Amino acid sequence: EEHTEVIYIVAHGIATNLYGKRTVIGSRHFVAEDEGVSITAEARQMIDCHSKGSSVIYLAIGGELVGALFISDPPRKEAAKVIKKLYDNGFDRVIMLTGDSRGAAQQTAKELDISEFYYQVLPEDKHRYIKQLKEEGRRVVMVGDGINDSPALAEANVSAAMSDASDIAREAADITLRSCSLNELVTLKKLSVRLMDRINSNYRFILGFNSTLMALGFFGIISPSVSALLHNASTMMICAKSMNPLLGDSDTK
Repeated sequence: EEHTEVIYIVAHGIATNLYGKRTVIGSRHFVAEDEGVSITAEARQMIDCHSKGSSVIYLAIGGELVGALFISDPPRKEAAKVIKKLYDNGFDRVIMLTGDSRGAAQQTAKELDISEFYYQVLPEDKHRYIKQLKEEGRRVVMVGDGINDSPALAEANVSAAMSDASDIAREAADITLRSCSLNELVTLKKLSVRLMDRINSNYRFILGFNSTLMALGFFGIISPSVSALLHNASTMMICAKSMNPLLGDSDTK
């Protein structure tokens, strides 16, 4: 038998038996530490020399390292502009949590001008870090698309998954973005701010208007029937006002 069933190990890699030998392919942590495959100093030096900011996937057969794959995963073209817009719209920290190698994480952080990032992060590490930020009193927004992001998405105050994210990530997230573009995050921020502004404005108006009606009725200036009519009219007006779009065409560009 050439190989047996392939087993997918979340956030680590895959494993199978190839011609009777256990074959694994995945992260350095998975291959070297979990599977106990020895990586010589010479192999490490060669891999570090050729990686040049790429993510490295290790291949081991029968407990021996036989190869390494270098994968370049460039950031989305709109990512840098979106991060700047998020800062402009009130975010004070943008942190990157990635399972990639140090070199790949540094390269991505440099391209996106992200000063705070963590690499070779496991799903449980992401969850733990989000929880720590919440314990510090911060309100955390988590954005992810993979199965390994699911624990952190579930822990965050607000979480968003991309439209092409895994089913588990979309299930764990509070919000699923309508497209694959990161610009949706900026639109989402504007939408939430406008929505809260409208809710607060309507609340203040209703509270003030109804209080005025109660005072006028108490002093006998208006009758109960007139007060009820004005109350219902104000309710209808607020409902009609609330049906107006929160965002204009310029806000979604």
